[in-house]
Amino acid sequence: MTIRGLRTAVTVAAAVALAAGAGAGMASAAGTAGPGAAACAPGALKVTTASAGSSQIGMNHQGTYLKVTNTGGSTCAMDGYPGLALEGAGHAALKTTPHHGDTYFAKDPGARRITLKPGKSAFADLVWTHAGPSSAQAKYLQVSPTGGNAHGVVAFDNAVDGGKLSVTAWSATPPAAS
Repeated sequence: MTIRGLRTAVTVAAAVALAAGAGAGMASAAGTAGPGAAACAPGALKVTTASAGSSQIGMNHQGTYLKVTNTGGSTCAMDGYPGLALEGAGHAALKTTPHHGDTYFAKDPGARRITLKPGKSAFADLVWTHAGPSSAQAKYLQVSPTGGNAHGVVAFDNAVDGGKLSVTAWSATPPAAS
C-alpha cells in the first residue's frame, strides 16, 4: 500500500469511528432511558382516558386525552407516541391505522423525553372521525405507552372511520389547541 493509500484508509477509518460515536451519542440522547431517570417499566404505567369535554367534538371529529400515570415507586422517563390498536366486541382485533402528529384539535408537541415522578401523568391527544360508511364499532382501545408490546386496555365505545386514529406525542400537560 502506498503512503497516499494509507492516509486515505486512516482518514476513512477515522470518519467511520467518528460517525459511529456520533450515532451512539444520538441514540442515547433520543432514547427513553438516557441519563437521569430509567425508562418507565410497563408495569409502572397505568393508562386511562381523560375527557376533553366539548372542546373536542366538531365537524364529524371527536377526541379525548390519553393519560398515562406513573404508579411505580420511582421516577421514570418515557418519550414518543403511544402505540394504539382498536378492539371490537369480545376484544377482537380491528384494523387500526394510527397517524402521529397534529390532530384536528391539538398541535403535536413532538416526541421529547418526559420524566414522570410517582403519581405524575403524561398526556396525548387522540382524535378520530365517525361519519363514513367505513366506520368500525370499537369497544376497547389498546394503548402501549412506550410503543412496545406491553399495553393497557381501556373502554372505547366509539365508531371509528376506517380504523384511523390521530395521536400527538406524549407531553407533560394536555396538548394545546391547534
